Amino acid sequence: MQYRELPDFPTDFFWGGSTSAYQVEGAVDEDGKGPSVIDANNVGRADRTAYTVASDHYHRYAEDIALMAEIGFRAYRFSIAWTRIIPDGDGEINPLGVAHYHAVIDELLARGIEPIVTMYHFDLPQALAEKGGWSNRATADAFVRYAEVLYREYGDKVRWWLTINEQNMMILHGTALGVSTGDAADAKRDLYQQNHHMFLAQSRAMALCHRMLPEAKIGPAPNIAYVYPASSKPDDVVAADDWNAVRNWLYTDLAVHGRYNSLAWAYLVERGWEPTIEPGDLEDLASARPDFVAFNYYATQTVAASTGTSADLAARPGDQQMVRGEVGLYRATQNPNLPTNAFGWEIDPVGFRTTFRALWDRYRLPLLVTENGLGAFDTPEEDGSIQDDYRIDYLQRHLEQMRLAIADGVEVLGYCPWSAIDLVSTHQGAAKRYGFIYVDRGDDDLRTLARTRKKSSYWYADVIATRGRALESAATAEA
Repeated sequence: MQYRELPDFPTDFFWGGSTSAYQVEGAVDEDGKGPSVIDANNVGRADRTAYTVASDHYHRYAEDIALMAEIGFRAYRFSIAWTRIIPDGDGEINPLGVAHYHAVIDELLARGIEPIVTMYHFDLPQALAEKGGWSNRATADAFVRYAEVLYREYGDKVRWWLTINEQNMMILHGTALGVSTGDAADAKRDLYQQNHHMFLAQSRAMALCHRMLPEAKIGPAPNIAYVYPASSKPDDVVAADDWNAVRNWLYTDLAVHGRYNSLAWAYLVERGWEPTIEPGDLEDLASARPDFVAFNYYATQTVAASTGTSADLAARPGDQQMVRGEVGLYRATQNPNLPTNAFGWEIDPVGFRTTFRALWDRYRLPLLVTENGLGAFDTPEEDGSIQDDYRIDYLQRHLEQMRLAIADGVEVLGYCPWSAIDLVSTHQGAAKRYGFIYVDRGDDDLRTLARTRKKSSYWYADVIATRGRALESAATAEA
């Protein structure tokens, strides 16, 4: 639908940016922090400093938050490292870790920035991994205890909570993300048992939040890539429905409705991967009532009907954003109507609007964007400036489509793109940059770690200050 006039973004809209603890903080063994699975996976790597120092946000958070405030951020979505709060995941509480996040949250509030806290972003405590990780139901208990500590410590300051970041990516691409070894004798069945335990942990943490913090808001944060059929052929449409169910709706239906998506469950049963559900589990799942749905969006995916052979599979070198195919479920295809970035990711701003509409129609809950962005090998000019017009173009086009989604009737809480400042990319290290703020370091060379605002940060500041009206002037100038 086209509109003669578009609405302004809401006055209380959360303009912000996002990071995760393991990708930005560094200080991996300081002040009592225990090792996470991310730390353990990076032992012995030549570029290990990428994560051990990262962007040194742990020591420089005040400087970074001052720059966010300068841009005009109204929100900062960040994660708390479980191993800073409880180093072994389920033992003694670390007072220095607790104090650190009090300091971060206080600095945000002093600058007028709303903290949006992710409780878990891929970095399971290594001590819990050695006890079976998410395969062990006790990990769900440990997570709920960890959540209780967070609510008790920060609940009078933090109003917005996210449970688990991209649970679907940890299950579908756990090996690529470094959070799943995939070497068990019955790896897939075990993986979906882990998934079930994560669902239990999330549901119980949501219910606990509502009991302990009745004024707070909490929701899940999956990665949603709406799935298109490769053609109007009925079999392609069915394949798209199947992959939408397994990749997307399994996670959002469970979080919102407290029950397994029926098509996704049929898929698990057909393959013999359905999890063991113990007495009381279904009640725990149904007890969660999220207040909103957060989601990470980078692009849509396009699929065709399965051939039943290895022709369904596409090469995807360790990258969870790219379609890979699954024999008997769907065939990976590329959308010829979409451009790709330097890393092979398709770029689909209109699909952003489609995803908003699909989530809103399905759940009728407010939506919060917790990741969206363009990674690039940003290079400073001779004068030290970073002219990232390509990032401005990407974000501009996605914000235009988000504004159209608001006109469509979707309730959107905010936009926190990836990322607030440069950090360590999961796949391409420190060299692949997403931030509004440049951090002077390479993969193997820490350099100065100095911060510099990129051109995109000045553009974003204008968008925020004008409640999105600057998007119109940019579009007019382009035309």
